[in-house]
This record gives sequence, structure tokens and C-alpha cells, in this order.
Amino acid sequence: MSTHINAAKGGDIAESVLLPGDPLRAKYIAENFLEDAYCYTEIRNMYGFTGTYNGKKVSVQGTGMGMPSMGIYSWELMTEYGVKNLIRIGTAGSFHEDIKIGDVVMGIAASTDSNYIHAFPAPSGYSPCADWGLLLKAREANEKIGLPLKAGNLVSCDVFYETDPDWWKAWAKMGVMGVEMEAAALYMNAAYTCTNALAMVTITDHFITGERSSTEEREKANSDMIRLALEVATR
Repeated sequence: MSTHINAAKGGDIAESVLLPGDPLRAKYIAENFLEDAYCYTEIRNMYGFTGTYNGKKVSVQGTGMGMPSMGIYSWELMTEYGVKNLIRIGTAGSFHEDIKIGDVVMGIAASTDSNYIHAFPAPSGYSPCADWGLLLKAREANEKIGLPLKAGNLVSCDVFYETDPDWWKAWAKMGVMGVEMEAAALYMNAAYTCTNALAMVTITDHFITGERSSTEEREKANSDMIRLALEVATR
């Protein structure tokens, strides 16, 4: 029993877990994509569900926003419940013209402006990365689904409302594909605990063009990404 997922009993959580930030998205996935789904935790309204997809057991756990929240939930899943594969599914903003609204980006690595690394015995320049096996599974699964899939470096930032409008340009110049707020914490925890992790994000905002996804575009893009993540989790 962990502090933040302490409603879960042994065996309630699958070895592979999808991690949306929004707990209501976790509920949506359980109700629309999983069979025989049940809620194993609702502590702090951070819902977690387990069900089956294509006959295989899989869980989905809300994590909240930002690295501290992702750090808490992914750590407990890794260290208290024996989860082996964690797949973040979220949204991001693009820094490049060729990474368009609706594209799905897999974070090969996650840069960050956070000091989250201070908790680990790692050199200050250490950069955590995704699991190669999960990246390959995503590529293979997408051969059937056919999403506009890209892969590269993401940056996980602590601040959503930056005061400098050009803050992102230095990251873009170094080839970073886009910004989100959780992947670096997930990857750091996974590296320390020898767990497999992958962050995949749908581009919903564009820093160059100023485009923003409509509600309908977000719903469709997220549904496609969810389907891809479920294929990866159950391979």
C-alpha cells in the first residue's frame, strides 16, 4: 500500500500502465477502450483503472500536471506495485514548422529546466531517456495505425506561463522538438529503478505558427494516440 495509490490491492495494477495527466482522461480511456475495467483507486480523485485490451491486462493511472506529481505516481507504481512498463500519454507544444498540429512525438530523451535530478546520485548533466524496447514497439504498432509519428528530444518545463516570449527559441535551436511538463521526471524515476518508460505526446499547440488544436482535433488526436499506446502496452 503506497501513500497516494493506497486503495490498490496486490495484483490490481497491471505490469503495463498508461499515464495520462488528466484523471478524467484515465476514466475516459477505461470506459471507451478497455473491457471489464474497474477502478482500483480514487484517492485525491486521481483515478486509476485496470481492464483488458485485446484480451491482455493493462492499467491506466492519472498523474496530474508537472514533474512533482508525475514523480510521485510513477515512483509508487514502480517501487510499490512492480509495474514494468509506463507510457505517458499527453500533449505538447511544437518548436518546429515540420512538427505539426496532430503529430505524435515520442520523447527519445527529455531535457529539463527542473532541479528534479537533485534527488538522484547522478551527475548534473545527466539526461534521462526512453526505453529502446518500447520505442521499437511503438514504431511497429504504428505500421498498422499510420499516425504521423516523430521521435526526438523533448523538454520538460516547470513553468507553463513563461514571462519571456522567446524562452523556447534556445531549446528549438538545439533540435528539441517541443515542450511538455512531465517526461523528465518519468524518465529519471525509470532510470533509477531500472523500469521501462516512454513518453508520447500529441502536438496541440504551435510556437511558430500560433496554431492551437480545436476541441474536436484534440479529441481525435488523443484517441489515436491512446490506441497506439494501448497497442504498445499489450505487445
